[in-house]
Formats: sequence, C-alpha cells, structure tokens
Amino acid sequence: MYELPLPPSPGAEAHVSIALANSVIRTGNDVQDALNSPESTTDWLIARGLVSDGSALESYCQNRLVGLRHHLQAALSAYVSGEELAPSTLEEINSALVAAPHSPLLRFNPESGFFRELAHPTTELVEHAMSAIAEDLAALLTGDEAAQLARCEAEPCERFFLRTHGRRQWCSTRCGDRVRAARAYARKRALITT
Repeated sequence: MYELPLPPSPGAEAHVSIALANSVIRTGNDVQDALNSPESTTDWLIARGLVSDGSALESYCQNRLVGLRHHLQAALSAYVSGEELAPSTLEEINSALVAAPHSPLLRFNPESGFFRELAHPTTELVEHAMSAIAEDLAALLTGDEAAQLARCEAEPCERFFLRTHGRRQWCSTRCGDRVRAARAYARKRALITT
C-alpha cells in the first residue's frame, strides 16, 4: 500500500471524504498521490472498508475516483473559504451520491433464511465507494462538525482537517513545526540584519 509522508489529519479517519481529499500531497514541485495506480487505489479503498479484500479495480475506476477527489477538494475549499461552489462540481458530487443504492436489499436463502445485501456487481464497486464517500461529504458539510472544518495554513500544504480546538491552524504537528521553524529563522535573520 502506498503511504503518504504525513499522518492522517484530524477528522480523516472518521470522514472518508476528508481522507480522499487529502490523498494527494503537493510539496513544492513534488506530488505524492495515494491513488497513483489502479492497485494503490484498490488498496486505499480496501483499507477504508469501501471494497472487499481481493477486489481489483481498473484504471477507469481509478480515474473516476481521482475525478471525485477533485470535486471533493473544490467543495471543501468552497466551504472553508466561503466562496461559491461551481454548479458542475455540485452536480458531479450529487451524481456520485445516487450512483449506487445505500439501502441493502432483502434476500432469501432457503438454507439460512432472510438476509440483507447491497446489490452492486463487481463492475460497480467504484460507484458504491464513490457514493459512500459523497454521502460522507454531504453529511459532513450539513452537520455540526462542519464548523470545525479547516484547511492547513502551512504552505504549501493544502490538506483539510477538523479543528480539535478553535485555534488549531495546521493539519499535523509536522506542518506546525515547519511553520514555527520558519518563523524562528525569520526572526533570527531579522536580528542579524539589524
């Protein structure tokens, strides 16, 4: 499984929509992407319980999930900045929401009796995963936790997180340490030049 260089941001383990939005990290000219291949995309989905072990997605599915990631980032960014969301982005998120059924169907097996099962053939695994991710985003943006949603203020980091306290500015201690070190260096340099 492809590992990103930063730990999950606060809220990413509880909200798969934040985890997907943060699945690519840009540092200067370097881009590290947890969805950089169909195999790593499958591993990412398996790790979050969105597809079963043994699943294998194709590049088409990977591309669809990367496209959804772009729309999630735009929606989270619009929420955090207070800007208007493009109607096309909202349309894509809503399309993902309704792409797969959420209610398990009632089934019957003569040997074991009644049971419930989500009806999605293996060719629609990515639709099910995208629908679950879009549902998580919709619940997050319309729920109480939305007030804690923030974007990391340590440039060039662009990850989203849920504030664990009102003054939190960074997605990780690593980003916070980097900003504090840069500030200390700037103060020291200012003292030397004066």
